[in-house]
Amino acid sequence: MAAVTGLPAGARAVVVTASNRASAGVYEDRSGQALAEGLRELGFAVEGPHVRPDDVDALAAVLREAVASGADVVLTTGGTGLSPTDVTPEATRTVVEREAPGLAEAVRRYGEPQVPTSVLSRGIAGTAGRTLIVNLPGSTGGVRDGLAVLGPLLPHVVSQLRGGDH
Repeated sequence: MAAVTGLPAGARAVVVTASNRASAGVYEDRSGQALAEGLRELGFAVEGPHVRPDDVDALAAVLREAVASGADVVLTTGGTGLSPTDVTPEATRTVVEREAPGLAEAVRRYGEPQVPTSVLSRGIAGTAGRTLIVNLPGSTGGVRDGLAVLGPLLPHVVSQLRGGDH
């Protein structure tokens, strides 16, 4: 993945991983690391991954911190499935001011031909202030798919959220 053309200078991204097991040290957070690396390759300065348990309050707190810090983009990985402990979309909804459902749908559609279960992701996308927040699945494949969809769009999104023209 190469740096995307037109990414505004100083573009900053924050990566958040939602996982009870990774936060407890049961296993390494591979999807968050892959997401951070992919964003760096796109040209972003990246903070994280911040690994948190599957807890609405803990996830909402780290999302609010990222928005308050002035991050252009916050991407989450994990916690988007149908398991009772998957609460990333619920946490994100407490922070997002305006949803951007087309982004979440595009990520689901992109992965569907190879992974039919990708449509089970409940991830959402939207903005809080001048920050885009998008929930991605908790797998390295889901992260790759998410970056394939978002990568070409992020320069325009960051520019718009910073007040640029269409």
